[in-house]
Amino acid sequence: MNKAFLHNANIISPLGFTTKQNFDAVCDGKIAMQNHTFNGVTYCTAIIENKLLDEVFIQQTKLNPKEFTRLEKMCILSIKDVLNNSDIDVKSKRTLFIFSTTKGNIDLLENTKSEIPEERVYLHKTAEIIAAHFGFTNKPMVVSNACISGLLAIIIAKRLLADNQYDNIIVTGADIVSTFTLSGFNSLGALSSNPCKPFDKSRTGINLGEAAASVLISNQQKEDGVEIVSGSSANDANHISGPSRTGEGLYKCLQKVLVHNTAPDFINAHGTATEFNDEMESIAFNRAGLQNILINSLKGYYGHTLGAAGVLESVFCIEGLRQNKIIASTGFEKQGTSIELNIATKTENKKSITCLKTASGFGGCNAAVLYKMN
Repeated sequence: MNKAFLHNANIISPLGFTTKQNFDAVCDGKIAMQNHTFNGVTYCTAIIENKLLDEVFIQQTKLNPKEFTRLEKMCILSIKDVLNNSDIDVKSKRTLFIFSTTKGNIDLLENTKSEIPEERVYLHKTAEIIAAHFGFTNKPMVVSNACISGLLAIIIAKRLLADNQYDNIIVTGADIVSTFTLSGFNSLGALSSNPCKPFDKSRTGINLGEAAASVLISNQQKEDGVEIVSGSSANDANHISGPSRTGEGLYKCLQKVLVHNTAPDFINAHGTATEFNDEMESIAFNRAGLQNILINSLKGYYGHTLGAAGVLESVFCIEGLRQNKIIASTGFEKQGTSIELNIATKTENKKSITCLKTASGFGGCNAAVLYKMN
C-alpha cells in the first residue's frame, strides 16, 4: 500500500499570498479580522481586498480578472504557486484535482449584475473552470461536507494514493465571506463582534474568514515531505448545527487515527470559539487521553474559513513540523471549558515529529488526521 506525503503548499489570505507570508505573519501575532460592512451591517471578519486580489491576479496570470469570480481567482493563484514549485504533469491520468468548499461561488446569487454565468454557482462548475484553466485531464472531484471539507479532502486523497489510483493529487480548499454565510451564522447567534478567542472563558463566538489553500499530495517521498500517517471521519448523528455533547464522533476519529501510534507532539484543533464546539473538543480530547498535549487553534488569526480551514490549517501543521514551531492560540487567556486543556499561550520553538489535526462541522461531521515529519 502506497504512502501519502504532503509537499508543496500555498495559502492565499488577507495575511499574504504565499505560505511564507502567512506563516511569518502569524508568528508575528498578526490577525486578519477587521470590521467590514455588508448590506449596512458591520461584522468582524477577515476579507481579502478586491483591488489587491485583482492586481496580484493580473500580475501572476496576465488574465482578465473580470472573467473569473473572486473565489476562482483565489484558487487559481494558490494552485499556480504550488505547480510553479513542483514538477508534476497535470495532464497525466495519474494526476487528480480535488476541490474542497462549502459554498463555492455563492456570491453569484447576490450579484445580479455579474457578467459571470450563474451556472458557476454550482460547485462542480467552479471546479471544472479551475481544472480547465490548468489543463487537468481527469475530471475534478468536489468534496463538500460542511467545515470538515478541507480535511476530508486530504483524507480522501490519501486513500486514493494508497489504492494506487493516482501518483499526485492537488487538494485546494476555498471559501469566501458573503452576505449569505454571514447572515446564516448570525441567525444562530454564533458571530462575535470582536476577534474570536478559542477555548477562552470570555469567548463570544466565531468570526468568518476567507482563504484559498492548496497542497500537493504525492506517493513519492521527498526530503521535506510530511507523511499523512492516518486519517478518519465520523458523524455524531446528533443535530444539524450542534455537536455531540459527549464528543462521540470526534472521539471515534481519534481512536482510529491514533490506534497504532503514541500521542502526537501537538494538536491543531478546530477551535471555533463557540461554546458547544470548544466544549465538545475538550471532552473528546480528554476521552482520548490527549488533554495534556499542547493544543492550538488558528481561528483567532483567520476566523473560520469554512471549506478552506482544513487545508489552510494543515499547511500550518506542515510548516510547524518543518520549522520546529508551535503557534500560540491567540486570544486565549483563561480556561473556558469544563475539562482543562493545555492551550499554547505563546509561539515557541519546539522540535516536533507528529501533529494531530482535527475538524468538526454542521450535521455532526468530524475528521482527524495525523501528520509525521520524515
